[in-house]
Amino acid sequence: MKKVILIFICLIGLSVSAQTQKELVGKWMLVKWTKNGRTQNIKEYFKTTQVLQIFEENGDFENRIGSDSQYSKWKLSKNDSELIIADDRVSITSSIDYFDAKKRVITSELGTFEYKKIPYAE
Repeated sequence: MKKVILIFICLIGLSVSAQTQKELVGKWMLVKWTKNGRTQNIKEYFKTTQVLQIFEENGDFENRIGSDSQYSKWKLSKNDSELIIADDRVSITSSIDYFDAKKRVITSELGTFEYKKIPYAE
């Protein structure tokens, strides 16, 4: 009986991880940025409100600011508590503060970033 319960718990853990990765795939728009407790002006800093992160199922990642794009790879930590974005030169790890199918909040050394999921057409 204990083995059945342990297998069941493991399967639930695997399905939660897969669901988290599946929900992350898509296009996300930055809607709020807080640094040192102060809300930052996204449009003033980036010169646009179109600050997007695009996650593909195969691990490809695009960071798009206006019409400029940077490409790298993404992955989640084993316990889905951190998001790792990496290319040949740099790796950035952000803690995942909140995450569901429509909203994501992450924190890195640059501050706390809130994103909303948007359709690919936008």
